[in-house]
Amino acid sequence: MKLQSLHDLYVEELKDLYSAENQLLKALPKMAKAATAEPLREAFEEHLEVTKQQVERLEKIFEALGKTPKGKKCVAMEGLIEEGSEMIQKKDIEPEVLDAALIAAAQKVEHYEMAGYGTVRTYAKLLGEDEAAELLQETLNEEGEADEKLTSLAESQINLDAVRSEAD
Repeated sequence: MKLQSLHDLYVEELKDLYSAENQLLKALPKMAKAATAEPLREAFEEHLEVTKQQVERLEKIFEALGKTPKGKKCVAMEGLIEEGSEMIQKKDIEPEVLDAALIAAAQKVEHYEMAGYGTVRTYAKLLGEDEAAELLQETLNEEGEADEKLTSLAESQINLDAVRSEAD
């Protein structure tokens, strides 16, 4: 696709996010299964449900644009997910340290998504796509909430457990 206008770039970035979210739909169950702390597992499961709604919002935006969401692979998300997968596959990692690593991987994902959604929301506003801008802001808010929840879990329990595992 040629990128000759902000609208073209907007559609291209939306496709990137659509690919990213669909990759995440496959990764979150694996992360939940690998998590040893129940609150972390629950957070991943909850975010899986939220991610499904985010994909639906993107599909609604594409439908309004008369475009298909397919045709682009988000290589950044692929790399971020691969980093998390490497931690899950490590054989010599303490369970508490794995949970801390899963949070780190998930927060990298959330920050990537927040950057992407903030960008396309701004493009939508500039292009007069007000309904899309509202939907994108809703998703941006959810990504921020997920990041805050992960930070809270890390600071109140997970990272502390990882530190304690060193003393054992």
